[in-house]
Amino acid sequence: MKVVVDMNKCQDHGQCVFAAPDVFQLDENGRLAYVSDPDDALVDEVEEAADVCPLQAIRIEG
Repeated sequence: MKVVVDMNKCQDHGQCVFAAPDVFQLDENGRLAYVSDPDDALVDEVEEAADVCPLQAIRIEG
């Protein structure tokens, strides 16, 4: 699984952080940081994060 975030769309709302905290975090500046190739066991959390993103900036590939 590969996670892609369109950083031009992302406005750092952080909903993904609540849905998949092992993959998404907000850095010390409040900007989104994420693991682009998380463990496949986290697929449900990542799908939930993509679903709750208000700007639909998260895409899952593979």
